[in-house]
Amino acid sequence: MAFPDVRGDFPILTRQARGGRRLNYLDSAATSHQPRHVLAAQDEFVRERYGAVGRGAHLLAEEATEAVDSARWDVARFVGADAGEIVWTENATAALNLVAAAMGAASQGIGGEEARRFALAEGDEIVITETEHHADIIPWQILARRTGAALRWIPVDDDGRLRLDDLSDIVGDRAKVVAFQHASNVTGVIHPVSAVVERARAVGALTVLDACQSAPHLSVDFPSLGVDFAAFSAHKMLGPTGIGALYGRRELLDALPPAVYGGSTVKTVTMTETTWLDAPAKFEAGSQPVVQAVGFGAAARYLTELGREGIENRDRELAGRLRRGVTSIDGVRLLGPVGGTGEPVIGLAAVEVEGVHPHDVGQVLDDAGIAVRVGHHCAQPLHARLGVQSSTRASTQVYTTDEDVDEFLEALAGVRGFFGAGGSS
Repeated sequence: MAFPDVRGDFPILTRQARGGRRLNYLDSAATSHQPRHVLAAQDEFVRERYGAVGRGAHLLAEEATEAVDSARWDVARFVGADAGEIVWTENATAALNLVAAAMGAASQGIGGEEARRFALAEGDEIVITETEHHADIIPWQILARRTGAALRWIPVDDDGRLRLDDLSDIVGDRAKVVAFQHASNVTGVIHPVSAVVERARAVGALTVLDACQSAPHLSVDFPSLGVDFAAFSAHKMLGPTGIGALYGRRELLDALPPAVYGGSTVKTVTMTETTWLDAPAKFEAGSQPVVQAVGFGAAARYLTELGREGIENRDRELAGRLRRGVTSIDGVRLLGPVGGTGEPVIGLAAVEVEGVHPHDVGQVLDDAGIAVRVGHHCAQPLHARLGVQSSTRASTQVYTTDEDVDEFLEALAGVRGFFGAGGSS
């Protein structure tokens, strides 16, 4: 069955781009747009049920709390989890930082005996990969420096695939945590979660998954994947900015100490001692992003109703059309594998255009009404490994059409000629 045309659900896509051109939005891996359903849910909440969540017994407080609790369930079901396993965060970066900071707190003796499992010390090892977003590199660098643990990483091959031949040596008996992407925001590669999780479990290491790029495109089920923690973000899956989520196995969230402190997290406070509420509340200090939470829940419902399997199949089609088309253009290099039925990738393509800086590529495309991302995409180590400083990235979403992809490919084919670097003009 053909995937439905949902472009009409997204009001912003009706506006014109530069020069009155039709807007062709291919920057969804950075930030996706919100459908009417998500916009309406937030508007209705603000107009009718807005109040302080978890604070007060009046009608609006009760209705606001109920709305946010319902949103937590919607987001939890979207990733196969229980509502008690979902922690609201500012974004996915904050979710990853929360885990690293909480492990740092445990390393200082905070959290008592049950938190000792998260403590690191000199001689322990933290493992990441060479393909990570900076948000999944820097927190672990800081944790390593604070605790004396060593930071190691799994290298990638020339196409950005994880090199797992030395996995047993890299994830050794001293490993305490393994943090890695589900899908790359540069190469589009979907990494073998099961192989990494299996090795981590064998040595007793915790796993932390960056699911920012997989959650919008794949039928993600964190318990089935077997990961201990996972981070994802609303604004990449048709929701608002300003909110993300941390998934954690319930027994781990119960034992993990909080890393940000304040109201709404405590059972009791005296002038010398504090006791904490159960997870997820103990991690959600201060006033919550309640409007964004409602939008996040609405986005999860929209995608669920659209059909996760259909979304995944459509994404695979667009990825193939996009990536095969890029490889057919002279002087344009695709970063990562072409992909196909034997090697699934998500719907994005980062490219190097011979003789033209990515920012200039992006400007030419913008003048044609095509919105893409230019730069290093917060993945400088991976770009360095692939032999470039930056790239131009096109990425798809449920509202992307075949016409969008073809228009991008035609414009990309003319870039080198426009700058006198070869190719057609």
